[in-house]
Amino acid sequence: MDCLPGTADEAGGGEEEGTQLGVGIEVEHLNAWYGKTHTLQDINLPVPANHCTALIGPSGCGKSTFVRCLNRMHETIAGARAEGSVRIGDIDIYKDASPVVIRRRIGMVFQRPNPFPTMSIYDNVAVGVTLDGTSARRVLDERVERSLRQAALWDEVKDVYKKKSGASLSGGQQQRLCIARALAIDPEVLLMDEPASALDPISTSKIEDLIFELKHQYTIVIVTHNMQQAARVAENTGFFLSGKLVEFSPTHQIFTNPRDKRTEDYITGRFG
Repeated sequence: MDCLPGTADEAGGGEEEGTQLGVGIEVEHLNAWYGKTHTLQDINLPVPANHCTALIGPSGCGKSTFVRCLNRMHETIAGARAEGSVRIGDIDIYKDASPVVIRRRIGMVFQRPNPFPTMSIYDNVAVGVTLDGTSARRVLDERVERSLRQAALWDEVKDVYKKKSGASLSGGQQQRLCIARALAIDPEVLLMDEPASALDPISTSKIEDLIFELKHQYTIVIVTHNMQQAARVAENTGFFLSGKLVEFSPTHQIFTNPRDKRTEDYITGRFG
């Protein structure tokens, strides 16, 4: 399958030959509804390629809905719909490609680890690749090992990954397994919706270290309630409130000199 076109120039060049580059995302006038409830209101947001972009805001402000709109998962909910433009590279995901194609190009990791409990670690990682039509064992073996290495899990499971169930791993390992599963399909973009909220501090630190490594190859968007986490991992941060994007700025500016008083009030704990 052809990949969505990348934007190597936007990523600054200088990558070694063969290194995958993420793609930039341009969101224009995005609106989303759950039934009659207008959940996202006229969102305009540029997501730079090969950076981590954090989305912060109180519960129910639209962050997760926004992320789900980026890979067309929002419309899978009964009565939900979205309008506007979301361009991944040169393709408008709502006009130029089917949801299945888009979801193969945009990986997603959810709040709670969701490995397939009856599958081995190997099969958990390989499942998306096999659904995409690849069955050659050598190719699958290489893809699984590469993805587990990228997710910083290989050294911990290399002796048991073909026999041990994914559900038998610890919570932090399960989340890294889910990241490996998302990476195995060779996405250009990786969406993370509160990926560390259910994890202990050590596992959270491993996920954050992983984000630092992965953003050299992928464009990452992370939803987080942890403002310290956003400050640690993201170059840019967007603040959502009541379905609107209040502010989008470099992360250091958001946390030290926000332009909007509502952002300052949230950052300083006056609400949220």
